[in-house]
This record gives sequence, C-alpha cells and structure tokens, in this order.
Amino acid sequence: MSFISEINRRRTFGIISHPDAGKTTLTEKLLLFGGAIQEAGAVKSNKIKKTATSDFMEIERQRGISVSTSVLAFEYNGIKINILDTPGHKDFAEDTFRTLTAVDSVIVVIDVAKGVEEQTEKLVEVCRMRNIPIIVFINKMDREGKDAFDLLDEIEQKLGLRVTPLSFPIGMGYDFKGIYNIWEKNINLFSGDSRKNIEDTLEISDLNTEELDILVGKTSADTLREELELIEGVYPKFNKDEYLNGTLQPIFFGSALNNFGVRELLDCFIEIAPKPRPKQSEERLVNPEETKFTGFVFKIHANMDPKHRDRLAFIKIVSGEFKRNTPYLHVRLNKKLKFSSPNAFFAEKKQIVDVSFPGDIVGLHDTGNFKIGDTLTEGEILNYQGIPSFSPEHFRYINNADPLKSKQLNKGIDQLMDEGVAQLFTLELNGRKVIGTVGALQYEVIQYRLEHEYGAKCTYENLNVHKACWVEPEDVKSEEFAVFKRVKQRFLAKDKQNQLVFLADSLFTLQLTEEKYPTIKFHLTSEFK
Repeated sequence: MSFISEINRRRTFGIISHPDAGKTTLTEKLLLFGGAIQEAGAVKSNKIKKTATSDFMEIERQRGISVSTSVLAFEYNGIKINILDTPGHKDFAEDTFRTLTAVDSVIVVIDVAKGVEEQTEKLVEVCRMRNIPIIVFINKMDREGKDAFDLLDEIEQKLGLRVTPLSFPIGMGYDFKGIYNIWEKNINLFSGDSRKNIEDTLEISDLNTEELDILVGKTSADTLREELELIEGVYPKFNKDEYLNGTLQPIFFGSALNNFGVRELLDCFIEIAPKPRPKQSEERLVNPEETKFTGFVFKIHANMDPKHRDRLAFIKIVSGEFKRNTPYLHVRLNKKLKFSSPNAFFAEKKQIVDVSFPGDIVGLHDTGNFKIGDTLTEGEILNYQGIPSFSPEHFRYINNADPLKSKQLNKGIDQLMDEGVAQLFTLELNGRKVIGTVGALQYEVIQYRLEHEYGAKCTYENLNVHKACWVEPEDVKSEEFAVFKRVKQRFLAKDKQNQLVFLADSLFTLQLTEEKYPTIKFHLTSEFK
C-alpha cells in the first residue's frame, strides 16, 4: 500500500467526557467492533467482572476510574483507528489537555441524565480553541434522563456548539424502543440484550409506512415522525466541511453498555472523520504527506511493566515514516537516537512495529532522554507548539516514610514527575521537596504508585502556597534581584529543569512582590523546554 493511502486510512481521535459518562465503556465497545477483543470488560471492577481493557494501571482497576490516557489501535473496514482514551476526572485534566495536542478529532460522551457537566465544558473549550472536529455521543439512553431536544439545546448553549443530530432515539429509559439512524435512513431496534447480534438494522426509507407503526407501536411512530420533522426544520443539514472546520458538530444517541448505537457512530465516524492533519511548529506548518519523518512526545509513562521498570515516551507521528533502527535527531538534546523496539499499543499489550505512519502513536523505550514536548526529526530543527503546562493548585511537602528506601523514593519521584503527573520543587533554603499538582487525587495516585511500583513509602505535609511562579529577572546580576533572593529566600525553590520558582502564599503577597520588584517577571506557566 502506498505512503499516501496509508495516511488516508488512518483516524486518530480522543474520547473525552466528565467522569462516569461511559467513556471507557464506549472505548471497549469500539474495540469489540474492530474485533480487537472478544469480550468487553465491565469498567467498574470487582472479583467477578473483568476490568476495562483501557484501564490497565492497578489503581484504575481498584477505583473504577481512568487516571492516565491509554492508547489503543485496531482495524475496522480497512481503516486503521487509533483511540486515545483519556481520564475524565478533573484531577487528571493535565494529562487530557496534553493528549488533545495529539488527536485529529474527538468524540465527546455525555450522560443523558446529567447532561453537560463542568469538566466537559473545559475540555470542549480546548477543542474549540484548536478547531478540533467534534462528534457528540449521548450515552445511557436505556435509562431515564433529559428530553432529547432539551439536551441538544443544553449542548448548544453550554458548550457553544452548533449541532445536527445524525441519529435520534425512539423513546427513552423504560420506553426506549431503539434509534432511527438519520445518516443511513434505517432503524435499529433495542432488545436490552448486549450479547445479541447488534447488526439487525431495518432499512426504512419512507417514515410514513405502516411497517414503522408495527415495529415500534403507533404512538412511538407518530412521535418519531413529528420529532424528525422538527429536526429538519430547526437544525442545519450535515455538511462535512463544516464538521472538519470545527463549526458543526454531529450528534449520535445510544447506550454503550448495551452496545447500542455504537456501530452507527463508528460507521459514520470512519466516513467523515479527518485523516491525519497538518501541525504547526514554531518554524513552519508541517504536512503529513511530507516524506521526512517528524513527531513529538505528548506523554511519558513510567513502569508500563513494573517487572521491567521501563519508561515509555508516547510519540505522535506528524509526517513521514517512522522506521525501526533508524537514527533520528532529538532536537532539544541535538543528538541522534535510534530505537530497536518501537511499540504499537493495545492498552498494556504492546507489539514491536517496523514502520509507522502519520497519525500513529508509537511508544519508545526511554532511559531518561525525553521530556513532554520534545521533537524528533530526520535532521530539521523543528519545535511543535501547544503542549500546555499549568501552575499547580495544590502543594504538599513529601517525606520519606522508610529511610532504608530513600534511593527508591528519589528514583520513583524523578520518573513520575517526568510523566507530567505533578511538578517537583526543591526549596532553596533547606532542600525539602514539594510536590505541586492540579488536583488533590494525584497525591493518592503518586503515593500508591511509589509503593507498588518502586517499593517506596511516603507521607505528605500540607504547605500553604497559593501559586508557583517562574521567576524571570531582567538582569541576573542586578542589585534588585539579589535583594529579592535574600528577602524571599524562604519561598524560593528550583523546579526539575533547575528554573527558579517563587512559591507565593497568597494573591496579596504575589501582587505586593510584583510591585516591589518591578524588573522581575513572575510567570504562571513554564514551557517544557
């Protein structure tokens, strides 16, 4: 198959939502259709049920939530699909924001009962800023929830989207009869049994036939006819270009748990979703069709396999072919590296690949060379933009609970910080280590992973810090900077890149300090460079 046709058959997308909207369940069912798994696991883990394929970290299995983005790839109808299943919980939003730099489109999952939730708003805002094409999947139609039209209004108002339904439910909850597929003009009847063959859709080109009355009952059939007439009058017709430009969002309804409405979503997705898109670097716009390889690191995961203590850097291929055992330039370090066993993913199952194409996600074994945002090329100096970094919102001292394991603790902290799960600050005054995170739940994850993956135990102490600000003096040798360092010594720390950071205990202190030292700039973000 030619290079261009390999690019054209790839679809790389992320699945995003508020926690518990059914995102991981939807991922499972998509894999089921691709024949990638024989049986879908229940996401909420207990002794009887299997765990979800994409939740492979031990803590995810225990808590029944996703805490780390997982990468899954499968083939469906000749299309190579790469899914990035992201964490929904706000405490892990940083991982999700970074993942959005590596996808070409997204599917947003919304719970029919809860509607649009806070975390969904934030994530969709990031997608809209980047004009990422969005498909919305309204999930759990077999449960009682909000009226379909009310939900469509809510999505338009709260998320600022312009929507057009491509499927529509017949009833809801106890009255849920099935889904009318506007895209393909057929009906899929709901039996409530996720094990039954999901292929029995019935072609209905004319909604006025008596056949519809027999299938779903006269009342439901009449209601459906009225609703579809309303849709035609109120919502814009689907236009592929508008969807690809991020100005029109198709909506699908279904029940992922019951495997219902998922095939319709997938069939339409592979037809309309974008192939790998060009990406802006600081130097120029890079097109996927370019023959020279370029790619960037959007995620680092330590201990994919605790037995081997390995670190994987996840690379999104932007252009050209990535070949095994070929030397590539690591732009930041300005040195050539080659990789003997690049991995393609199926959750934690990995296989070595010889050639990967634009749109693919490849895992590279890393001994500490990579940071998030790093670029690999065939020699050109390129730096890809838009890998966000946030000032933490929670700060705690980290203490060693087992003095005999200090080496393991330091190694564990070092590797986990490289993943970007949290940020490490070392106080200038006494060398104490402070961990800053976006969400409080991260502390639990760090503690758990340090113990189970590195054999180290830690405790935390609260620390009153409002914001971490990166310090940029106009003149490093100025008297003002020397005074600032002396007066604020207690509040100064170095981050992992050895940059000076001011830990302000309140907004008032920060404003006062800015006024007092006008030649010093205080930044709330630090790029990964």
